Amino acid sequence: MISVAMSQIVPLHSNPAFYELLADSYARLLCQPLVPQGMPVPEATKWLYECAPFAVLAHNTDPDPLFIYGNKSAQRRFEYSWDEITRLPSRLSAEPQNREERQRFLARVQHIGYEAGYGGVRITKSGRRFMIEEATLWQLLGTDGKVHGQAVIIPRTRDI
Repeated sequence: MISVAMSQIVPLHSNPAFYELLADSYARLLCQPLVPQGMPVPEATKWLYECAPFAVLAHNTDPDPLFIYGNKSAQRRFEYSWDEITRLPSRLSAEPQNREERQRFLARVQHIGYEAGYGGVRITKSGRRFMIEEATLWQLLGTDGKVHGQAVIIPRTRDI
């Protein structure tokens, strides 16, 4: 995985090795590409962070996981900057009454590797509620089989 020293020098949103972990684990588990095919890694890394028309978030494996990645689409939807979102415990993306259901979803993904078609209520930094729709959560699996966290792609949301 990405060393702590390396991640401090190159933020994960610009780190090709982290992009490859996201994209390769997604492709292995879901048998489809995360970004348009044929993009060189440096271009794909930038596209996923800056231009993707869907939100992508990733959290680590801490007992209370922290987000370690949130692309610009995710930052806009959740109303956090890069520095804010990468210090946020991922559980805080859901209201307290929705956290138990969210935790069950995360646990299912730990056992089966991924789950597609998920929907649930989330909350922005300012407290606005919205629904995520057709989300896919997957394990961040290194080529050695080690789990480095989980990531989610959120293709659609709607205000509630």
